[in-house]
Parts: sequence; structure tokens; C-alpha cells
Amino acid sequence: MLEINDLHKSYKKFKVLDGLYMKINKGDVYGFLGRNGCGKTTTMNIICNIIPKDDGEIILGEDGTNKIRIGYLPETPSMYDYMNGYEYLGYIANCIKFEGDTKKRISAALSLTGMTEDAKRRIKGYSRGMNQRLGIAAAILNKPDMLILDEPTSALDPEGRAEVMGIIRALSDTGTTILLCTHILTDVERVANRVGILNNGRLAAEGSIEEILASYGLDSIEIQLSRPDEHAEEVLWKSQFARKIDIMEKTGLVIAEVDDAERGMAEAMKLLSENGISVSSVKISRPTLEQVYLSLAGGYWR
Repeated sequence: MLEINDLHKSYKKFKVLDGLYMKINKGDVYGFLGRNGCGKTTTMNIICNIIPKDDGEIILGEDGTNKIRIGYLPETPSMYDYMNGYEYLGYIANCIKFEGDTKKRISAALSLTGMTEDAKRRIKGYSRGMNQRLGIAAAILNKPDMLILDEPTSALDPEGRAEVMGIIRALSDTGTTILLCTHILTDVERVANRVGILNNGRLAAEGSIEEILASYGLDSIEIQLSRPDEHAEEVLWKSQFARKIDIMEKTGLVIAEVDDAERGMAEAMKLLSENGISVSSVKISRPTLEQVYLSLAGGYWR
């Protein structure tokens, strides 16, 4: 549905995109992740032809003809608050020169976003969640092949977030391809089948969540020693079973990052036992999307 090749964009001397390659398949819910200012919104605006690119190639559609319908919800959609929801969507339909039964299409968009009753009210009295749902209704009015959502759940309460996630799932079920830009990683884990992590103007990783966790994540083992032992770290490092070991001297808690938790735990327990160091508990933790994101997006582990 979308292929980006060697995309570049600078604002004066500030380089935002520096050779971005990215691919979204038909039917994907693609989680687009990255820190503020890393180029996510710039990328989306270039895709929508809102701003020009400096260089690179954007191919839209399975046949590469660039003839697809795109719906776009910006992070803070602007609306005429003296209108009600029906009037606003009618205005949008006129702007995009919608061909077909406008009333039927508006009713369908409002129904899908749960806004049928609220659309009778003036937008001025809407909550943030209602504004977002009406914004999605406007974005899907043209029956888009690809829907681009920029922070659709920002500033929403848990109920509002759940409603928007439900709308995204419903749209995905109809075959709509969705590019979801958000900082809320739990939302990505709930709905996305593929993820791209942007850093320094390029993708640091792209693939399914499972692929990214397998490629970039590390298991961790937490070993609680029965009592603090200054020799534990020296003993554990002898086998080089872990990529990183931290030991809390006062509490006797050992945290080791390993490629394989089961194998690493077995090696650690054997070493500790052979050296007379007793253990009170062991806990295995799997890598999370948050850990990998913080690592690849220029952050930190833990």
C-alpha cells in the first residue's frame, strides 16, 4: 500500500529525514513510533502531499500508480465549532467532492465512530474524545484505502482511548490500511500487526512486534540471593552467560540481561550452587516493546 525509498527532508540546516525507507502492506495496522521531533509528522505530511519532500520516492497503491484514497486525522484537528457534527461532515463532503449518497455515507461514518446521537449537538460543546471520533469520521468519509492517524488517543481518558482503539479495530476488519502514530505503546500492542521505530531520520527497526522483540530485545533474570555476597558478580561473570549484570550490594539482588532466559538461568544457578551461594528466588522477565523502543529511539534500558 505504501513504500518509501530514500526519503529526505530538511528545514534549513536541520535534517529531519535522512534516507528513510519504510513499507506498509495492504491491510496493515502499522504503529509508527519515535520521539517528539524525530520526523513522524513530517513523514505523514509528505505522504499526504501537504509539504514537499527534498528527495526520495513515495509509491502508493499495490500497483504503484499512486491512485489511492487517503484519510488523515492530524493530532489537533481544527473544526468549525458553531456547526453540529452533521453540518461539519456535510462541509467536508463538499470539500472532497464526495461522489455518491452523501447522507448515507455521513450516517455510516457516524455510526462506525459512535457519533450518531452526538452529531446533533454543536461541536463547541464536544469533549476531546468526541472531537477525536468526529475527526475520524471526517477522515474516513471518502472511504480511504489508507487511514493516517496522528496521536488519535493523546489527552484522552482510558474510556476514550478504548473507544478509539475499537474504531481502529473495526476499520482494520473492513480491510482499511492504517498508519497509527502514537506515543502510547500499549495502544500499539493492542492493535498493530507491524511497527516501525524512527530515529535520526531513519527507521531503526521495522517488522512485527514479535520480530522486533526477538531481534532487539533481551530477556532478563532477577536473582535474589539469600544474603548479599560480594563474590556473586565475579562468579557469574566467569561463564559470560549474560550481556550485562547488575548487582545491588546492599540487597543481594542480581539482574542479568541474557539472550535466552532458560539457558541463562540454568547456568547462573549452577555457578552459584557450585560456589556455595544460596538463592531465595528467581524471576524471568521477557523484553517489552517499551524497552526496545527506549533503546532504539535513542533512550535507555530500564
